[in-house]
Amino acid sequence: MALTLIFTSNSSLLSKTLVNSPSSFPTLNSQSLSLLSPNPKPKLPSLRLRSSLSDDTPADGDRPTNITDEWGEKTDPEPEPLSKISESDPPQNEDEWGGGGDEVVEVGNGSAAKSEVVIEEKVDTKLTELKRGLVDTVYGTEFGFRAGSEVRAEVMEFVSQLEAANPNPAPTENLGLLDGNWVLLYTASSELLPLLATGSTPFLKVNKITQAINTSSLTILNSTTLSNPFASFSFSASASFEVRSPLRIQVEFKEGSFQPPEIKSSIDLPQEVDVFGQKVNLSPVQQTLSPLQDAVAGISRTISGQPPLKVSIPGERTKSWLVITYLDEDLRISRGDGGLFVLAREGSVLLYQ
Repeated sequence: MALTLIFTSNSSLLSKTLVNSPSSFPTLNSQSLSLLSPNPKPKLPSLRLRSSLSDDTPADGDRPTNITDEWGEKTDPEPEPLSKISESDPPQNEDEWGGGGDEVVEVGNGSAAKSEVVIEEKVDTKLTELKRGLVDTVYGTEFGFRAGSEVRAEVMEFVSQLEAANPNPAPTENLGLLDGNWVLLYTASSELLPLLATGSTPFLKVNKITQAINTSSLTILNSTTLSNPFASFSFSASASFEVRSPLRIQVEFKEGSFQPPEIKSSIDLPQEVDVFGQKVNLSPVQQTLSPLQDAVAGISRTISGQPPLKVSIPGERTKSWLVITYLDEDLRISRGDGGLFVLAREGSVLLYQ
């Protein structure tokens, strides 16, 4: 009750209490007075922390030096953290995101871009294998004329897979890739069958069939070269074209051109020919024609300077159409009203594999 009266704002009541009950107020001893000293120095208890992970007591030589606080009292140093980084592990240069400062961390679009590159590489590898398989299949078929039913079925399987994986689904919109000289590898065109049949005779051969596309002038030039032991012949057909859709072009042929024959300086007969399944040796014929070499050379010099013969192409068959179903840097597959055409770009590795 006396302690309560100390904080009472009524001074008279305090005085009365002190006078009437002097013994009720507690006597202040020296210890109590020290708390009221004008310059107190409270003694802070020393807290000693020990890691629960270790029970070892440091030796005297390992005991750290005592530290004096701002009150002049000695206290123990702060305990070390429970876990320490091993000295064998050097500090890492980490940024605020937890990643290495010099490391490039792929996130988001970076990972997606890497996946896209891997997918593109796999697609390119698959296309390369398909193209090589197609070229190997048509090799030796004389542009498809001598291809049997099994070979034709295999060719169509390769063609179907390539068309399904066409890297340029709108080839007529990529005229720069369409432009250039293309060499025919295989065809199923019925219109070319008479020409290819002529090349199967013993003394006449179809050397080359090409198609030159000029996207600047929108023109096409189809050329064919034939040869026999005495000379080589070439003729061509020129046409204009216009784009009708992302896949289709409309072609209209204008005129044909026949180059003068190039007489060979020497008569080059094959050693033998196949006539109705029988092998005929032509070595005696070659020896008989040897004296005619000089006369043949003179004819060659006379004809070589003549201009080509040009003729117009009349009729309704001058118009045709072509759908490009596959196109890349090396190979082109087209389907027209005449059939299927497989062509390789001139200079491509596909022609020399």
